[in-house]
Amino acid sequence: MAYTYEQFEAAILKMTTIDLTAYKEKQMKRRIDTLINKHKISGYEEFVKTLKTDKTLFDEFVNYLTINVSEFYRNTDQWELMDKTFIPELIKKFGKNLKIWSAACSTGDEPYSLVMAFSRHIPMSQIKIIATDLDKQVIAQAKTGLYSAKSIAGVPDDFKKKYFTQIGSSYKISDEIKSHVEFKEHNLLKDPYPTGCNIIVCRNVLIYFTDEAKDEIYKKFNASLVKGGLLFIGSTEQIVNHKDFGYERRNSFFYQKA
Repeated sequence: MAYTYEQFEAAILKMTTIDLTAYKEKQMKRRIDTLINKHKISGYEEFVKTLKTDKTLFDEFVNYLTINVSEFYRNTDQWELMDKTFIPELIKKFGKNLKIWSAACSTGDEPYSLVMAFSRHIPMSQIKIIATDLDKQVIAQAKTGLYSAKSIAGVPDDFKKKYFTQIGSSYKISDEIKSHVEFKEHNLLKDPYPTGCNIIVCRNVLIYFTDEAKDEIYKKFNASLVKGGLLFIGSTEQIVNHKDFGYERRNSFFYQKA
């Protein structure tokens, strides 16, 4: 009897540690069926057998599932500034139990980068990141944690060796890093914001919003931060009227709640 899609998912999980159930079934099944038909393979069972012997097809299949939307440690100079200046400052001011929010986290590159960055300063057991996004699908992909070589190019070498496993030409992030991130759905324009945050990271997202919406979000971020808390924004953004929203500008991309 031929494999069902559920049996195929189980076989792939065993073979690659990639959990296909984290993806929308209808969409993923359609894509995989297209790949199977393209290679004139008769069904899921034969596809699994072929993947075990055909490295080129295996790489093509894994690339099908690989996320290329964002990048870890995007703009590495800004992350170096975080590491050398702002993380030590935050710990000195607030202690090691920090409330960290990665807003509009997309495919997880940013919250996972935050776990690694803070692990240089705080025991891993004390790190917890709240990561939110509007899109259920990207949250599902973030939980899967599969990335291209390009996505992880900025990750420091020691972290790359320690926390990533190569699968084909792609890379899967470790469960240890994943366990310190809690993903939730959240709409920046409609939903209540977390409170008492020591740092909020929201980068290269608000460029897609109107000026009015941006202003509203920056106000809400300020209300979410504790006094002296930090907002880390993207290299494509700046808060021109930051004083009106209660921020002090520490750097082009770092703003502190006054």
